Amino acid sequence: MRLTTDVARRLLVPVGVSLLVVSGAAAVVLATTGGKSAGTAVPHVPVPGTRPAAAAGGRPVVPLLGASADADRAVPAVSAASPGSAASPGSAASPGSAPAEVAPLRGLRQADLLVVAPFSLSGHVLTAVSRQPGVTGADPIEAARVTINGVPEAVLGVDPSAFRGYAAGPTAASDALWQGVADGGVAVSYTMGTLGKLALGGAVTVTGRQAERLRVVAFGTVGIGGVDAVVSDSVARSLGMPASNAIVVSAPPASVTALASRIREILPRGAAVEPLVTLTTAPSQAGVPASEAAGSGGLTAAQLTAVLRAAESRQGLPYAWGAAGPASFDCSGLVQWSFAQAGVTLPRTAADQARIGPAVPVSQLEPGDLLFYHTDTTAPGYISHVAMYLGNGWMIQAPQPGLPVQVVSADFGSQFAGAIRVSPRIAAAAAGGLA
Repeated sequence: MRLTTDVARRLLVPVGVSLLVVSGAAAVVLATTGGKSAGTAVPHVPVPGTRPAAAAGGRPVVPLLGASADADRAVPAVSAASPGSAASPGSAASPGSAPAEVAPLRGLRQADLLVVAPFSLSGHVLTAVSRQPGVTGADPIEAARVTINGVPEAVLGVDPSAFRGYAAGPTAASDALWQGVADGGVAVSYTMGTLGKLALGGAVTVTGRQAERLRVVAFGTVGIGGVDAVVSDSVARSLGMPASNAIVVSAPPASVTALASRIREILPRGAAVEPLVTLTTAPSQAGVPASEAAGSGGLTAAQLTAVLRAAESRQGLPYAWGAAGPASFDCSGLVQWSFAQAGVTLPRTAADQARIGPAVPVSQLEPGDLLFYHTDTTAPGYISHVAMYLGNGWMIQAPQPGLPVQVVSADFGSQFAGAIRVSPRIAAAAAGGLA
């Protein structure tokens, strides 16, 4: 089975800029009607204008790395952008110019590798990567962390015409989404849009080296997992992202590992390459292969006690999208914070946390094990929620906006994706450089 992996490592970068490597899985476009989501009730256990408007206090842009997955469920999409409104929020066209028309979709490509650097990659690097045996596609993009409404998010800057083929099928096919991005808007992920309570067609404040107000033109993850938003490359550069600091690469699955090694050898110092997918035959969609987990060790009794006490001490505190404590949490933030109180470093997202230990059958669950769920209705194969097992059929979770951290009966229904037992060693390696 082809599954996404979520890897994170810190890379050396110039002073003032830190480089992050994050990944996840793709989703598809959410159906919308008249600026409101259509038929998209929030799942029972979900995961956690005008421009530019220069603002003081802009933050350094943080380059990043990501992952991808196929999404086969066809879902129609309707953009919320106002057609023909040159002065509408998110309009990237210069005065007196017409917005660029996005080229039609000319086929799909799997995003298999991502090259990334904290600086612009030259055309020579792109050419060298493109000429590697096995490469079937290589396109430059911008990849960085900026803040959206004050929350750090992974954002891609792309040429919509060239990049759309790397997205999941239904997303790639949405002319409205990509035209909205080309016109200066921002497309955001389903989880960010719904759990972040964003208004489709409304404006958000996106802050890199300066702040801009961008129109939310659609809900739909674009195909590089862990990425919560996509803008045009011109908007990305105005936000301070290094121009063409990343390259998305497509290649046959069997050649990805060897290809990554070859590409790594030709990259300039400070650049990196990571696979966006892995091949696994594990029946659970959570957990690392047994060979990787062998001898990895688990929590000590003292660590386990500290983790459970920390998690239970947060009962009643509010859910907040993107929050990691100590006074508010999203689902993975609660788990990460609780383990941190025991000195155990975990990666940030639920999809990352699903790969930090061996899979555990339900019949063998123990307190402290992590439970994972598919709750994103636009990406039913993506792990988007995590809870912690407490024993005796109970779990603790940060469920969704409006509901506090709570202890509830453990859910092993249709959305259950699997369980893992945390290995501190694997968790630390996976967390790598998450800042």
